[in-house]
Amino acid sequence: MGQPDSSTSTLDDFLLHCAELVFIASEDGALLRRSGALTRTLSAELLDAPSRAGLAPLVHPDDRRSFDEAWRRLRAAAEPTAVDLRLKTADGSFKFFQCTARWVPEKEEVYGTLRDVEERIKHEIQLKLLKAINDHLPVCLWAIDGRGVFVLHDGKGLEAAGLRPGQFLGLNLFEIYPEEGTAVLRKALAGEMSYFVNEIDGVHWEAWYLPIKNERGDVTHVAGITLDITASKRTEHELRAKLELIERQQQVIRSLSTPIIQVWDRVLTLPLVGMFDSIRAADVMDGVLREVVRTQARYAILDLTGIEAMDTETVNHLLKLSGAIKLLGAEGIITGIHPAIAQTIVGLGVDLSSIETRSTLRQGLEHCIRRMSREAR
Repeated sequence: MGQPDSSTSTLDDFLLHCAELVFIASEDGALLRRSGALTRTLSAELLDAPSRAGLAPLVHPDDRRSFDEAWRRLRAAAEPTAVDLRLKTADGSFKFFQCTARWVPEKEEVYGTLRDVEERIKHEIQLKLLKAINDHLPVCLWAIDGRGVFVLHDGKGLEAAGLRPGQFLGLNLFEIYPEEGTAVLRKALAGEMSYFVNEIDGVHWEAWYLPIKNERGDVTHVAGITLDITASKRTEHELRAKLELIERQQQVIRSLSTPIIQVWDRVLTLPLVGMFDSIRAADVMDGVLREVVRTQARYAILDLTGIEAMDTETVNHLLKLSGAIKLLGAEGIITGIHPAIAQTIVGLGVDLSSIETRSTLRQGLEHCIRRMSREAR
């Protein structure tokens, strides 16, 4: 029996103990040899498939076209070919690897390596996202080192401040801005994250100061994100102004819908019409009591002829109003009570013996005139 080829034995030992993901493949992509590290990292089920299809079955469907094109170029390429792709790993998930391979003519084989580039790809994606934010949103991105020297100064938002990207690079922030404006920044250098909103020359800014620490926990840099919120502030002010206008209009409407009329000397009448809810009842109470005091009224007639229904809370407001009028030295008279409202009042079990009621507004006025005539005699 012949002795095993020492070079083959050495290669086998190398592949078994090599910490890198290396492989030898045929021109059609079948894996002839692979390192133990590669076998442990990738899906062994697919690697050991009877078809000997090699890496191709491990490639993510979205990356398969790029992989096939790169593999076809290998034979004609003078330099190693590299391609980033996602491969199915031993735990069933897909991870990014850089596959670097070259065609070896004398062996008619492909020698290649795989390198885990998951973190690099994530970093590149993060940089692309950051660049998209930087280029398209009204934001300023900047960073200073521990001495206050700018190491980053960029962002579309700089236009609103009248600055150019990179204008402050190499300059010391504490020399550019006055001492009183850097107190928050010094807190960030001490390790405290800060957030605030301010206004500079009519431009509203929302700002975050983020301390950047090393592995020992020391603050080495401070990153700043400043967002121009002038447009949203303007919209907020416009919305607030509209809401205030609507409130004033509603107040006018409520005033017009609850007119307080002085129909006789020291006799007030309040004809209520339409929907009468708790909010309107509160407005009525304020208005009537104010007019009773202003006119030194002796009687206040609350005419409910135009109200067909009330809830129990509103009825309570009305009864409280009659009591408040009495406390001011006047007499509250309720007229024109609708049958449904009468049922609600009875349902509450309220004693109305202390409140003067009349069927119509005319009867209420006649009652006031007779009372005042007797008092005059």
